[in-house]
This record gives sequence, structure tokens and C-alpha cells, in this order.
Amino acid sequence: MPVRPTAVRSALPPLLAAALTATALTACGSGSGGDPDTLKVSFKQSTDNSVKVMDEHLADIKKQFEKAHPGKKVELIPVKAPDSEYYTKVQQMLRSPKTAPDLVYEDTFLINSDITSGYLRPLDAYLAKWPDWDRFVDTAKNAAKAEDGKTYGVPDGTDTRGLWFDKGIFAKAGLPADWQPKTWAELLDTARTIKRRVPDVTPLNVYTGKPAGEAATMQGFEMLLYGTNDGTTDPLYDTAGKKWIAGSQGFKDALAFVETVYREKLGPDVETALDPNIQTIVRGDLLPRGRLAIALDGSWLPQDWLPGSGHEWPEWSRELGLAYMPTQRGQAPGKVSMSGGWTWAIPAKAANPDLAFDFIKRMQTTANARKWYIANSGIAVREDVAADPAYVKAQPGITFFTDLVASTHYRPAYPAYPKVSTAIQEAMEGVTTGDMSVAEAAKGYDEELKSVTDGQVVQK
Repeated sequence: MPVRPTAVRSALPPLLAAALTATALTACGSGSGGDPDTLKVSFKQSTDNSVKVMDEHLADIKKQFEKAHPGKKVELIPVKAPDSEYYTKVQQMLRSPKTAPDLVYEDTFLINSDITSGYLRPLDAYLAKWPDWDRFVDTAKNAAKAEDGKTYGVPDGTDTRGLWFDKGIFAKAGLPADWQPKTWAELLDTARTIKRRVPDVTPLNVYTGKPAGEAATMQGFEMLLYGTNDGTTDPLYDTAGKKWIAGSQGFKDALAFVETVYREKLGPDVETALDPNIQTIVRGDLLPRGRLAIALDGSWLPQDWLPGSGHEWPEWSRELGLAYMPTQRGQAPGKVSMSGGWTWAIPAKAANPDLAFDFIKRMQTTANARKWYIANSGIAVREDVAADPAYVKAQPGITFFTDLVASTHYRPAYPAYPKVSTAIQEAMEGVTTGDMSVAEAAKGYDEELKSVTDGQVVQK
């Protein structure tokens, strides 16, 4: 991670700091001097060669865009890497006008960090003139808004998370097809039952450790942590005090759950769990082959099983069931979900920002947005698409995951979050391998939290 500009400016007089910031942003926005007729679009390409959903979507938009803009060309720049490596590579690209694309695909959890670093351009002037912006739901808009009140990205969908389970394995274990655990204890007991009765499968997958990156933090740890209280306050960040929370019992309880899964061998073997390609292994191998009973995972999984994906699995909607992730003790609201999503952002050093926003608008016509949400197994953030019968009926399970939006949570996407997320992954990895006890991992997290947040920590 680069040093945050705020840390460098803190010792400067306020007016001088503001002047230097304005100068730096003006210089960044002066353009790279690249080809004015070529629009460069950078995006995350799946590490699974058989999954081409994004590639095909962008190829179609490129074709439409070039037809609508005679003489202009679109150069697609795929970055094929696991999430954590993608974030690093994107930040490296954004630092220089020689490598900065005109348009970049940004995870909402990273966008504030890149905004603070001066890597992205505010889009408010464009959005004010774009009528379709009024069709986006407020929660999605807020995900791309910075602390300065400006918007730096256009969301292309959101997601929710829950428990996918294999009905065939459940039947062998004598478990119901309409399974719905009410507590963590019930979830773990189900996994133990499967381990005893169907010993040749993995009972439960919970992503963990640094190799899994944000999947470990968000699909794994935060789905636990945000179920430890009553859901009315954020257990990771004290919004009122604007400080990160250390020393909480909920944090230790979430770590203890992860420790239990791997100590009791309810999850994949540790080597597999810490494989950087664990998400592809789960979606492309374990679930389709009937080798995983329960997966704590996201709404987007079916995109890997569609025709042409390389992991075609037309039977998935009959063979898999869906259950809500319960709160720790079954306390209200009774279920937990985390939501995130990705945005399209224009780098501060982009050579062709106007063309870049035109490309965004092309992607976000009603027809193109609907097509993307369906292909990507995403949850619509445009009200017109969300109400479209073609979208609602397109995929089994979409109603289940859409209903979770009412009780979902969003990560505290402040500039320090990426480093906080890494600290969480390190704590998870410690208890997964058995190298650390829960107490040791929690203590290590608290110490690292103080370091990466410049001491902006409150003990709970």
C-alpha cells in the first residue's frame, strides 16, 4: 500500500496542504497524452480460464461502443489474478500516466483507499447530466462515495451471501432438504453429523487466510462477526467515534468458529483452504462434483455453472439448497449477510475521461445492465432492472438473495480498511493452521489494528 496522502499532509499548514492537494490532483487529471482515439479499459479477468462472463460482456459493449463512436477504438486490458493480487496490480497501474487506463474495475472495499491516494477522478459532473443515475438505489450509490461527499464510481451490481448446501449429501446424512440452522451451534452440529455419516465429503467451507484475500474477510469472517451482536451497531468500526474496534468478544467468538471448523476437520484440509485458487476449487470442483456439503458463499456462484462456462452444471438449482447464515445465538434479526460489489471508476491520470464515461453509460443502458446482472448472477442496483420480470425469473435463487438486502451489512470502506482486512486474514490463518490460539490471534490483530489505523482504535 502506498503512504496515504493525509499522513504526509498532516504536518503542513491547512491552506498549504489544500493547495498542494489541488495542484497534485490537477496534475494527475491533465491526462497521459495517450491516443485520444483509443479507450483503455482495465478489468479483473477470472483466474479460471473457462469462466468468460466478464470477457464476453465487455467484448459486446466494445462492439456497441465502437459502432456508436466511429473512429474510436476500445482496448480491453484484462488483469488475470486472484483478488489480492489484482488490487495490487491496479494500484501500480494507477500511479503513472504511462500505465493508467481510462476506465478501471474497482472493488467497493478498495475504492476509498484509492480515492485517498489521489488515484481516482470524481464523477459528479458527469453524473449530474446523466438521467439514469436516478435509477440507482441509494445504498449502491453510497458504496462509491468518499468521505468528501463526492462519487468516484458507478456500481455495476451488488451481492449478498448465505449458505449453499448439497441436498444429496444431506439426504445421505438423514438431514432435511429444507434445512435452516438457527444458530452457529446448529450449523456446526450439522457439519459434524455430515462428517460422521458421509465421511468422504467436506462438511463445510469457510474461506480463510491471506491467500483467499477479501473472500476470507468478507465471505468468512465478517459473516460471523456481524452476527455476534443485535445488528444495530457495526462490530468492526465505531461509526460515532470514528474508530476501529479492538478487543471485542465478538471478534474472538468469530475466530473461535473458524478455529473449530479446521481443528475438527470440518472444512477442507489446510493446504487446500490456503490455496490462492480456493474459490475456483469450491465453485468449479467441490460443489459440482458433490464433494462439499455446505458452502458459506455468495449470490454469484451460478455464473460459473452456466452454459459455456467450462463448469456447466444445469442441475445445480435442483441439487443445491439455500439457507440463511444464522446469527450467533439466534438473536434478532436471525440472519446475516454482507454486501459489496464492484464499480467502474475513472483514474485521475486517465487520458480520455469523457470517452470513459460514455463507455460507462453504454454498459448501463437498461438492456445491457439487465443482460449483465443475469449473466453475472448479480443483484441489480438499478430499480428498473430489479423490477423487470426477465431479471426476476432469470435465475433460481435470485429472490432468496434479493430478500437478504433488507438485513445485509456493508464493510466500513474507509481508507484503512484494506489493511484492516489483511490483519483479519492473518488472524484467521493463525487459528486455521493451529499456529496461534484464539487469544494470541486476537491480540496480534489488536496490535496490528493500532499500527495500520494510526492508533484510531477503541477497546470494546
